[in-house]
This record gives sequence, structure tokens and C-alpha cells, in this order.
Amino acid sequence: MLEEALRHLVAGIVDHPEDVAVSERNQRRGKCLDVSVHPEDMGRVIGRAGRTASALRTVVTALNDGRGVRIDFLDVAER
Repeated sequence: MLEEALRHLVAGIVDHPEDVAVSERNQRRGKCLDVSVHPEDMGRVIGRAGRTASALRTVVTALNDGRGVRIDFLDVAER
């Protein structure tokens, strides 16, 4: 559910929504969501001074009942 919600949010922000992919990894400290976007969209997803990325993390944390979730943003070339 978190992956789907995050993918929907990010796809609404970027110019290349077809390149948005979200995958989940479990780590020792909890969930980690990897978000892959087109290289040209990386700045949009992170935002000025990281504000957009921070807002996305806040929304995902709220959807996860207040439990923190790590979100890593990757461009498609890194996949």
C-alpha cells in the first residue's frame, strides 16, 4: 500500500511518470522504499532545499501510522 501511494504522489510531480518505480526493502531499522525516477525529474522530486522530498516522507510516515519509513530517491540510470 505504501509503495502504491508513494508512486502515485511522485508520478503527479514529475514530467516522466512512466519512469517512476517504487520498490520496498526491509532493513534492520525498518522499511526502506527506493523511488526510481527519470534523471531529468530528480530535481523536481527532491525540491528546493529538499522540501518536496521531506513532504513526501511526512505523508508516507503518516500513512504508516507514524512509523518512520526511509525513502531513497534514485534516477533510472542507477537501477
